[in-house]
Amino acid sequence: MASDDTAHAPESGDGGHDHYWYHGDKAALTRRLKRIEGQIRGIQRMVDDDQYCIDILTQISASTKGLQAVALSLLEGHLAHCVAEAQTSGDPTAAEAKVKEASDAVARLLRT
Repeated sequence: MASDDTAHAPESGDGGHDHYWYHGDKAALTRRLKRIEGQIRGIQRMVDDDQYCIDILTQISASTKGLQAVALSLLEGHLAHCVAEAQTSGDPTAAEAKVKEASDAVARLLRT
């Protein structure tokens, strides 16, 4: 991973605001995360209400799959935008850092 802050710097957006590549998909990502948040709250209620353990596990599985879908979407975008941009920048150190960053993210996702 690069040691300076430019490795994580957002792109300059319109109106002087900085944003990352997923800015255009932010509403969809937010909807998905709110849905997952609702699932988690439902799981909490199920535990509070002493629901059957298998039913709770089923809901945990659904929430986990939802988070994995969000993670995969972000990873695909990171590869398509951040890594690809670094590869075409002509800076081999930056390109290597972005590939390593993506590889480390995949490793973290696989450990969960």
